[in-house]
Amino acid sequence: MSSDLVVVGGGILGASVAYHAARAGAAVTLVDAGRPGGGVTADSFAWIGGPGVRTGPAAALRATATQEYRRVEAELPGLPVTWSGSLSWGAADAQPEAGPGQEIVDAATVATLEPALRQPPEWAVWAPGDAAVDPVGATEHLVAGARAHGARVRPDTQVTSVSRDAAGRVAGVETAEGSLSAATVVLAAGVATAALGASLGVRVPVGPSPATLFRFSAPAGLVRTVVNNRDFDLRQVAGDELLAAADSPVRTLAAVRSTFRGAADVELLSTRVGVRPMPADGEPIVGPVVEVPGLYVAVLHAAVTLAPAVGRLVARELVDGTVEPVLADCRLGRFQGGTSTTASPGSERHT
Repeated sequence: MSSDLVVVGGGILGASVAYHAARAGAAVTLVDAGRPGGGVTADSFAWIGGPGVRTGPAAALRATATQEYRRVEAELPGLPVTWSGSLSWGAADAQPEAGPGQEIVDAATVATLEPALRQPPEWAVWAPGDAAVDPVGATEHLVAGARAHGARVRPDTQVTSVSRDAAGRVAGVETAEGSLSAATVVLAAGVATAALGASLGVRVPVGPSPATLFRFSAPAGLVRTVVNNRDFDLRQVAGDELLAAADSPVRTLAAVRSTFRGAADVELLSTRVGVRPMPADGEPIVGPVVEVPGLYVAVLHAAVTLAPAVGRLVARELVDGTVEPVLADCRLGRFQGGTSTTASPGSERHT
């Protein structure tokens, strides 16, 4: 099989790259070791928006996150996004300033937005434009969109290495089921990106960042927005369930019961620990690898939040040949000859 472009990794980021590149006219093959969306993508709390980081390369991308989801939702009807807005309080000792698209609201307003709260906080940050997404469902929509534009999808296909020609340029990938030739290979394989890069002598400084999600049984409508406080990130899913990103099932269950009226019978249903990719400095690594012509890397911690934006920008760079200024500080080359700080694994529990 031959493609203009092979995307390695069928999580939401790889699916977004494949969709946008195929939509732009490229011959795309998307390859995943399992089922698209079935790996680390499923381990995301999937809050679109959120407090996030307002400085650094990710800040510019985050500023467009909800707008990019609106765009993809229009292109792919049925994309499972819930535009619930979010409420945040108590994460800092002082009252924060409202960021773009946010406002400070009082206890009476909080009580209107979340009527089951036992004791609404004196103030909270209300972000009416925030959303939550079913990350696996969104990945499936992106894959279906890629297929509709001619992309080929190879699930359950382990990529063992990236192949090169005699001149050192990328020639495709080797899999357990044979070779796939391509002029360009995008490594969007999360933590596995590091090993694939290392086989080419390329250091991609990304490691595992554990993330824990809890599912609880709950009355329908108990939580109406995305709630963020010191104890948890929390949202309602599947009608009669809650999804929480937090550290301890016991403490989180106690916090949910004490925070909401009608939560006395809430019970833990499951615990899932995922291993999300964390670049060494916490910022996205997106761009061509200068040492290996034809190789492109796309790995980031906030993949669910940023997938539509990054997928579109990567496709523009690879298909249209543009150089996207918003990605200028995201390049792999920033790690050469410098020392990177390590971001805290829990610094963005909601992404």
